Amino acid sequence: MLDLDMALSLDIRTIANQIKSAQDEVRQIEPITSQLRGFDVPSAYAVAHLIHEARLDEGAVPVGRKIGFTNPDMWSLYGVHEPIWAYIYDTTVVHLSTRRETCSIARFTEPKIEPEIVFHFHSAPPIDGDLLAILECIDWVAHAFEIVQSHFPNWKFEAADTVADSSLHGMLLVGEPQAIDRIGTDIIAALELFSIALSCDGETREVGRGSNVLGNPLAAIVHLIDVLKKQPKYMPLKANEIVTTGTVTTALSIHAGETWRTELEGITLPGLSVEFVK
Repeated sequence: MLDLDMALSLDIRTIANQIKSAQDEVRQIEPITSQLRGFDVPSAYAVAHLIHEARLDEGAVPVGRKIGFTNPDMWSLYGVHEPIWAYIYDTTVVHLSTRRETCSIARFTEPKIEPEIVFHFHSAPPIDGDLLAILECIDWVAHAFEIVQSHFPNWKFEAADTVADSSLHGMLLVGEPQAIDRIGTDIIAALELFSIALSCDGETREVGRGSNVLGNPLAAIVHLIDVLKKQPKYMPLKANEIVTTGTVTTALSIHAGETWRTELEGITLPGLSVEFVK
């Protein structure tokens, strides 16, 4: 009889093929944790890496990373206990040309919207740096919507399932970049204290603060750097990558025909307006 470790090793590629097919065909499957006993987060990162390699073979170009579950208010909702990460690509990142855009949700399963803060690195951040040292490596910051999705029905999963499913990444809609030195004299404080009002069709759904993201969106970068140090098979952050740091509010379901907007206070970043269509 195969032991558990060997069984997992043999199943990693099968699981990767299963999840990638679900992603490509816009359909849902049973959570992997309910299919395979012992499927854990390290195994899930191995699955995600195989999917990443398949995306590269198809021509996708990695342009950065996403960090998920940086808002602890969401942990109990989804049974996770720490942030997760995944690659993002030129095929999944859209730089908005105006503050009002249209986005099709036909390619996503059970999509939700997350207002986030995105950083662009002009140089690789130090692996043992503090917030100020990391800040010196950033040249611009932007507000964005990340569209997240679940290939597991009703958003019912465990942490390992989300990692294997590319950390639930669907698309990143990036607003107008602002030079980091235009954010204010105390950038760290501004990133902690700013607020976002998220509305749908003119009705405010939720208000969040920068401190919801592990205390500060820059702290999410610190966390990602620490995680990558423990995962030597994955590349550390490097120059010209963008990183989206996780949602400032909880993730909220979106539907065709809705227009979602944000207004930010306490930081010099413009809000966004996106109409979602089929």
